[in-house]
Amino acid sequence: MIEFACPWAFLLLPLPYLVHRLLPPALAAEEAALWVPTLQPFADNRHQRSRRRWPWWLLLPMLCCWLLLVAATAQPQWLGEPLELPVSGRDLVLAVDLSGSMKTRDFVLEGEAVDRLTALKSVAVEFIRRRQGDRLGLILFADQAYVQTPLTFDRQTVELLLSEAVLGLAGEKTAIGDAIGLAVKRLQSAESKQRILILLTDGANTAGQVSPLKAAELAARQGLKIYTVGIGADEMTVGSFFFERKVNPSADLDEKSLRAIAEQTGGRYFRARDTAELEQIYALLDELEPVEKEQEVFRPVTTLFHWPLGLALFGALLLGLIDQGRQRWGWR
Repeated sequence: MIEFACPWAFLLLPLPYLVHRLLPPALAAEEAALWVPTLQPFADNRHQRSRRRWPWWLLLPMLCCWLLLVAATAQPQWLGEPLELPVSGRDLVLAVDLSGSMKTRDFVLEGEAVDRLTALKSVAVEFIRRRQGDRLGLILFADQAYVQTPLTFDRQTVELLLSEAVLGLAGEKTAIGDAIGLAVKRLQSAESKQRILILLTDGANTAGQVSPLKAAELAARQGLKIYTVGIGADEMTVGSFFFERKVNPSADLDEKSLRAIAEQTGGRYFRARDTAELEQIYALLDELEPVEKEQEVFRPVTTLFHWPLGLALFGALLLGLIDQGRQRWGWR
């Protein structure tokens, strides 16, 4: 349907008639001055002014141009069909490890060996796109933890800022406890009853001011559920000049602490040895029961004022050309 954002503009429709009736006629530009010794012969005509008259067949186009101009001022809009927006009510924060160990190239993505952060991004980006209706936040941590994106419905911004994260941005160590504490601080004032932290790391807590288990205890008090994800393969072949040997690139992964953090807050621990296991968090989070909220309805709006405005300008230009022709060739 079509509606007008400023319908009061139609009150301007009688304005040309009021101007024509109420204001005195202007002195024609082509009138010349005549010096005379006395004004007595012109006494009866001293208040008269010449009016410029348009032919009757031009009045209708002029009226149409004015109507189109007023319609453009009223700002017509086309309202599309109402769309229901899903609102789940979850507040979800991703905490991503950017420590130096995330450089280890023990993941395979599309047949090519990649580092852990690249594999994490490939899965997390798709996860973010599927979180329609949730408020998302992003925390990056290494030596320190900091908020990269506060809670927002703008999934595109969260996806972009995660894709721009680089290793070594926050140091080389791993402050897991500080990341949890920062998430608790950011989520404690949230109105949603479902507050979730997904912690993705490949090591143990080696930096920061707060121990992970103490931070998990605080999170449990605040009702924050933590899902921990341990990243890294169990086995990796390393070549040397003479021979190849197999090593465990995840030897420093503190699975015991990560599992305890998840259990203490009512979450779950995941072990992501490859991208397939990393994607297992999708199914679990999709099964979470969302908090009931009022349904939001959105109607797309398309502005249409440029159409009547363009027609009015074209009509005014055409009338101007016709007027020039009348003056030059004496059209009637």
